[in-house]
Amino acid sequence: MKTIVIGGGPSGMMAAITAKKQGDEVILLEKKESLGRKLLITGKGRCNITSSLSMDEFIKNTPTNGRFLYSSFEQFTNLDIIDFLKKHGLKVKEERGNRIFPVTDKSIDVLKCFEEEIKDLKIKIEYNTKVKEILVKRENDKIKVIGIKTDKKEFFADKVVLATGGKSYPLTGSTGDGYDMAEKLGHKIVKIRPSLVPLETYNNDICKSLQGLSLKNVKIKIADLEKNKEIYEDFGEMIFTHFGISGPIILSSSAHLCRYKNIEEKLKSKKIILKIDFKPALSEEKLDARILRDFDEFKNKQFKNSLDKLLPQKLIPVVIKKSNINPLKKVNEITKEERKKLVELLKSFTLEIRDFRPIEEAIITNGGIDTKQINPKTMESKLVNGLFFAGEIIDVDSYTGGFNLQIAYSTGYVAGLH
Repeated sequence: MKTIVIGGGPSGMMAAITAKKQGDEVILLEKKESLGRKLLITGKGRCNITSSLSMDEFIKNTPTNGRFLYSSFEQFTNLDIIDFLKKHGLKVKEERGNRIFPVTDKSIDVLKCFEEEIKDLKIKIEYNTKVKEILVKRENDKIKVIGIKTDKKEFFADKVVLATGGKSYPLTGSTGDGYDMAEKLGHKIVKIRPSLVPLETYNNDICKSLQGLSLKNVKIKIADLEKNKEIYEDFGEMIFTHFGISGPIILSSSAHLCRYKNIEEKLKSKKIILKIDFKPALSEEKLDARILRDFDEFKNKQFKNSLDKLLPQKLIPVVIKKSNINPLKKVNEITKEERKKLVELLKSFTLEIRDFRPIEEAIITNGGIDTKQINPKTMESKLVNGLFFAGEIIDVDSYTGGFNLQIAYSTGYVAGLH
């Protein structure tokens, strides 16, 4: 059987490797001059390969169509990708949050394992090749793949795996071409949105003054003011930027937020807020007691000089301004009511969310080919025989932590296998 794989990312490489091992004649088409460009930038260049959690937990960490992936995750697990890398001499390590990284901390070493396997299997690669169209013919009331047309020539095949990625990080080659190809063949494309992306706020003056401040062990809540409803809650690390907020827990919140009903309208009308708890380990009572101890120690100092032990230096002027307590006021003159407001501010520091950053800055794409039109056991299209899908082009995406890369390997493996 002749198989063509379109896209040289992790899902495409895995599909090509698996199909070749099945005995197929395989051609891997990549529109850039090298493979795995997006893989190289994952995990800030370190490559968060996968997670050590059970595959059931992978489903729970995949808010968009997680159940669709049951079969893929059963057929190719996190242990399988770790074994694959070890076979090529690359060991892995586990870090905070069940994240698995290469021991070398270099994503290039993960890519080399894929490239070695492709070379060992003598898989043919066509670089700098842009696919224009998937060629099909009608056969007994069914549509069947017969090949593809590129900017250079036509290739004939029994099977085509579409693994062109989403629309995030377009410089790596993910420019949404695959959506157009699939749509022309009758597939529904669920609306494309940025996911795992930083968020912009209306409170630009605050965020700009805090730019670069990274906070660990904070708790966030995102809520809908109109419905008085909590949308998302998380604990971990975040960072302030010139446009708003970023960091792991903010990126994960965006994955939840982009699916929220009427989100665009709610953002425009300032109905979506973020509340930050700077001291989640302390109850309001314990935080008040802590502040009282600090005030007792600095009783002759002005309020603006009394928070050094409690907060990062950069945060102090902002908190003082938002507290409405006179910065020149002596600590021993601060009233119980003023202290109460300070505690509330530190436990519920509020920002208004304005928008998602552009999809070009997103780690992954939310939306894609409707999973209802794909066989979850084989990744084959239900509309076109011989057409398979793998990776980010499908309408599935997860939180940060190695889950999205595992989706790429697992769906790529299944698409190549069947």
